[in-house]
Amino acid sequence: MFAVLKTGGKQYKVQSGDVLRVELVAAEAGDKIQFNEILMLGGDAPTLGAPLVAGAAVQAEVIDNIKADKVIHYVKRRRKHSSQRTKGHRQKLTLVRVTDILASGAETSGVKVAIGTASARRAAHDAAPVAEAAAAPAKPKRAAKAAAAPAQE
Repeated sequence: MFAVLKTGGKQYKVQSGDVLRVELVAAEAGDKIQFNEILMLGGDAPTLGAPLVAGAAVQAEVIDNIKADKVIHYVKRRRKHSSQRTKGHRQKLTLVRVTDILASGAETSGVKVAIGTASARRAAHDAAPVAEAAAAPAKPKRAAKAAAAPAQE
């Protein structure tokens, strides 16, 4: 049985036991994660999603968080400008081993859903200011002055 899953803006055709290099996922080495965006299940009776297969999932184990090979971007402006620029970039990846493909029952599996780090940062950022705002005022000096001003009058 195989599945086509979508993560990090890319699609992967996977079977049980495959090792993938996917965009960075918010998980540590040894964690079990689950990909819920399944586009197709293949095998004896193929199932196509419209756009996703309902209830299907791919479970995987995180092997490691790694960096890809360096990509070098070199710009040279010729003739009278005589300027050069070199930039390098190493994309962060997560190495995962596919352990199981579920055709149904993904909601009740109890395995952590794989979300990208950008999504995790956004969710944490949206949740954190509400808790911090209740704990302390944004401008403590201004709050202290406001508290002291009515007492002087």
